[in-house]
Amino acid sequence: MKKQLMIVALAGSAAGVFAGDWTGFRGPLGNGLSDEVGLPVKLSAEKHVAWKTALPGKGLSSPLVVGDRVFVTASGGTRQDRLQILCLNAADGSVIWKRQFWVMGSTMCHKKTSVAAPTPVTDGKLLFAIFSSNDLFCLDLDGNLKWLRGLTVDYPNARNSLGMASSLVMAGDVLVAQVENDSESFVAGLNKTTGGNLWKIDRPKSANWTTATVRRDKAGKEQVLLQSGKGIHAVNPASGKVEWHYADGAATIPSSALAGDMLFVPSHGLTALKLGADGKSFKQKWRSGRLRPGTASPLVHGRKVYSLNNAGVLACADVDSGNRLWQLRLDGPFGGSPVVADNHMYIFSEEGLAQVVDLTAPEGNVVGKMDLGEMIQCSPAVSNGALFVRSNGHIWKISRKTRL
Repeated sequence: MKKQLMIVALAGSAAGVFAGDWTGFRGPLGNGLSDEVGLPVKLSAEKHVAWKTALPGKGLSSPLVVGDRVFVTASGGTRQDRLQILCLNAADGSVIWKRQFWVMGSTMCHKKTSVAAPTPVTDGKLLFAIFSSNDLFCLDLDGNLKWLRGLTVDYPNARNSLGMASSLVMAGDVLVAQVENDSESFVAGLNKTTGGNLWKIDRPKSANWTTATVRRDKAGKEQVLLQSGKGIHAVNPASGKVEWHYADGAATIPSSALAGDMLFVPSHGLTALKLGADGKSFKQKWRSGRLRPGTASPLVHGRKVYSLNNAGVLACADVDSGNRLWQLRLDGPFGGSPVVADNHMYIFSEEGLAQVVDLTAPEGNVVGKMDLGEMIQCSPAVSNGALFVRSNGHIWKISRKTRL
């Protein structure tokens, strides 16, 4: 069995979260990387779909996994006005509990997305879920409601016609809610125990669907890296103070990728920033227009950075120079971001096709495919030897039915 090492030893996270858990958008470190081994590669529905469970509503949010439980959000009803949070048994897919709340904010969103677009986050004890309606809920892992907050009640103009999608992140005990839109645009640091504002800063008045990245230095100091069309703002999570600003613009859909002291920003293609040890400076290392990501966020694995464009072309480049090493055409389009485990990239197309890319091959190699037959726009979760992925109608566990 995988050793249950505390993530605090790796990244200063809260007690109760373990290395095998998938605790937020793109995993516990927000980078799409997992240290799991033994996941299936040559995929087969007969051999590798451990279970499939129907969901009561739509959603693009990624599942979370804590121990033997899987958490997922959905939005039900003809107007998507029923906000749902579910907990499933990771072993068999059975529903342990389900909570449903009536929407307080706007359910307006693009027909391709849903009100359950943002991914929740957990500290291993509490679960925090926000929806496109800007309704925010805190529950314990047994489904007991601790607090709720309708951010649109407090900030009635915080909405856009296409829907909201930025996921929550945690920096220490501060819950960061990114509510960026064309009108009342802001980011707030919230007290995770009460939901009250610790700080609130105005943001550019423009629709933005990216998710913040949390930087942790060797001393444990954290910064929240906020991405928008105005670039990157590095914010102190305790005070909301902006500590530095990269002002050369950035994309508003794919999020940045952080690897050590390097930040790879979807800006003018892809721009690599070396972050200063002082937490107040940065230096541009390289920029490549040939590595422009589409909807999927870039990912760094080893000494290589990967970018997937809207045409379905996966590009691999050297992290130090930005020189492109190879490219590989996949069967797209893609609405979710890839993950990497055991030197293999897992990515699900909008058509529901799972594809596995062997990253050790000289020019990458697709070694596995499996058609799930439903539109998938989320990034999968990886935990305890399995992938968990959802559509508008179902959630699947994909694993070896007999563990190695």
